[in-house]
Amino acid sequence: MFEFAVFWDWMAFAVRWLHVITAIAWIGSSFYFIALDLGLNRNIPGPADGEEWQVHGGGFYHIQKYLVAPERMPDHLTWFKWESYATWLSGAGLLMIVYWVGGELYLIDAEKADLALWQGIAISAVSLTVGWLIYDFLCKSGLGERPTLLMVLLFVLLVAMGWGYNQIFTGRAMMLHLGAFTATIMTANVFFIIMPNQRIVVDDLKNGRTPDPKYGKIAKLRSTHNNYLTLPVVFLMLSNHYPLAFATEYNWIIAALVFLMGVTIRHYFNTHHARAGDPTWTWLVTALLFIAIMWLSTAPMYKPLEEAEAQPLTPYEQKFAAAEGFEEAHDVVLGRCSMCHAREPVWEGIQWAPKGVLLETEGDIARNAKQIYLQSGVSHAMPPANVTYMEPEDREAIIRWFRNVGS
Repeated sequence: MFEFAVFWDWMAFAVRWLHVITAIAWIGSSFYFIALDLGLNRNIPGPADGEEWQVHGGGFYHIQKYLVAPERMPDHLTWFKWESYATWLSGAGLLMIVYWVGGELYLIDAEKADLALWQGIAISAVSLTVGWLIYDFLCKSGLGERPTLLMVLLFVLLVAMGWGYNQIFTGRAMMLHLGAFTATIMTANVFFIIMPNQRIVVDDLKNGRTPDPKYGKIAKLRSTHNNYLTLPVVFLMLSNHYPLAFATEYNWIIAALVFLMGVTIRHYFNTHHARAGDPTWTWLVTALLFIAIMWLSTAPMYKPLEEAEAQPLTPYEQKFAAAEGFEEAHDVVLGRCSMCHAREPVWEGIQWAPKGVLLETEGDIARNAKQIYLQSGVSHAMPPANVTYMEPEDREAIIRWFRNVGS
């Protein structure tokens, strides 16, 4: 039990690290090419659709863009795809580690839906696929010729998915799954639309055919969607660190407003890079949306303690509550941790339990056994700076209790 808990936590860390690295590569290249495309000088005579001179790292770069393709296929062609694929694959792995394997703690909210863990996992997996199918159908319909209306319907779809997730999952899982839902659309755009269309163009060139410009037009529409969805996805992936975002009554509305903020921010930069104006009004709108989010986050976050105590322990919680040493560990946690990790924290300056972790009742402590063990037993991460003076024997009591579950 001990070895597995430590190994699994390091595995989650490693996959999260990989996910962040690949996401940086994907987002970086995506933002660069959007800015490059919008900023190309299209007044220079020649076969290219536009060109740009840039300087970086002591060297000069001369970049030309062909709307369909150059007359001759270059000997070397760099494809930008693995950044997207690696980001999605590592993100899917992280979702499985945290929300499937750790589903008893993080996935299903028993107060919202009476579902078995396998049912929650099935909903998690199927919803990502269904979301892509709906979005792809909308894009391939006549709406593809009406991009503004299509974007509005995409926003409606995302809001509906956020609300739906919130009827079943914990607030933390809702935010993460909405991010994964959006990221699946983005990567599927690359895998199923953008890359195949580019391959058709390349194949036409190799065989002496004139490429049809419609493939570039379709790919650019999907790429534009990806551009506007990137910033909200980053917010949703970071949200699990901030209970003010995920552990509120209106978390799904907060997520919806974040998507609007992504549009206003990207609209400013896209317009600026295209030298089409300086729409500073977007910053005011973004600030107002963020103020609305802060206001929504102050809604009551948790039910009263008496109501929480009345809830029966789940089988997962019973396993830890029945383990030898639970009473001693329970007293340690109440004495050293619960003043902050409470439904109404009493520690000065703390308004809500850090990361939404509650440690007041037997169910709370049993439910968070692994994190208590890793944060306050194996490591000394909690309490921060040991402000409540947790003694070595207190940490040893936590370690003994957790290890007894596997004995």
